[in-house]
Amino acid sequence: MPLSADTAQEAVRRLHRLGGGALVVRRAAARLLGRLDAQEAVTLLEEVIRLAREGDEEAGCVLPAFTQALELEGEQIPHLVALRRVALLAEQRHAAGLFAWGKPAKELELEVAKRLDAKLFTQSLGHLKTQARLTRNPDQLARLATASEPSVMRNVLQNPRLTEDLVVRIAARRPARPEPLIEIWRNPRWSVRPAVRRALALNPYLPPEIAARIVPMLARADLVELLGDHTLPRQLREQAGLLVGRRLPDEDDLPST
Repeated sequence: MPLSADTAQEAVRRLHRLGGGALVVRRAAARLLGRLDAQEAVTLLEEVIRLAREGDEEAGCVLPAFTQALELEGEQIPHLVALRRVALLAEQRHAAGLFAWGKPAKELELEVAKRLDAKLFTQSLGHLKTQARLTRNPDQLARLATASEPSVMRNVLQNPRLTEDLVVRIAARRPARPEPLIEIWRNPRWSVRPAVRRALALNPYLPPEIAARIVPMLARADLVELLGDHTLPRQLREQAGLLVGRRLPDEDDLPST
C-alpha cells in the first residue's frame, strides 16, 4: 500500500535530524527507498517534492538527498528501474518526472572537446589536476575550469579559491561536455547553491536524467523560465509546467512561424 502523507513527513523529519553531512543523509535516503516497495518509494518521493514545493524547509533540505541517491546510490535501491513505471501508473507525476531519459538537447562531440583541450593545455593530466586543486591564480583557475576532462573539474571544485560566480559560469558554459556539468551536480558544496542549480538545469548540454532531478528544487521564477525555453527537452519543460501549475501546449497548439 502507498505510504501515508504523515509517514512520509515523519521520514523527512528523521532524515533532517541526521548529522554527518550530505553524504550521510544521501545514503540514509537511499537505504530508506531500498527498504520500501516500489509503490511506497514512489509515494515517498511524491510527498517529499510536494512538501518542498509547499515551503516545508526540512523537506527542501532533504529533497536533494533523495534525488542524488537515485543516481549515486542506485545499488541500494533494487527496484530503481521500476519506479518511473510505477509512478506513471499511479499518476504520481512529480515522482515520475525525476526519471527523465534521453540525450541532451545539444551535444559537443567528445573528439571535438578533446581537440579544444589540446589547444588550451599542453601539460599532463596529472599536472592539470594538481594545478586545478592548488592554484591561487584566479585566471589560471578559470582557464582550467574550461577543461572537458571530468577529473580536472573534480579538482577545480575542490580549490578553496573557487567562487560561486565562477561555478555558475562553468555550469552555464555552452558548448560543454556533460561530464564536467555532472561533476558540479555531484559536488556537495556547490550543488546546493540555487544559482548553480539554475545554471545547470537551464543548460541544454546537461543530460535530461540529471536535469530532471534538479528541476523540483528550482525557484518558481526559474521554473517559469525553463518552461519557456525551447532549447531544453520537452520532458523537462513539462516537468516545470507541472510544478508551477501550467500546461505545456501540444506541438500542434503552438503558433506557426
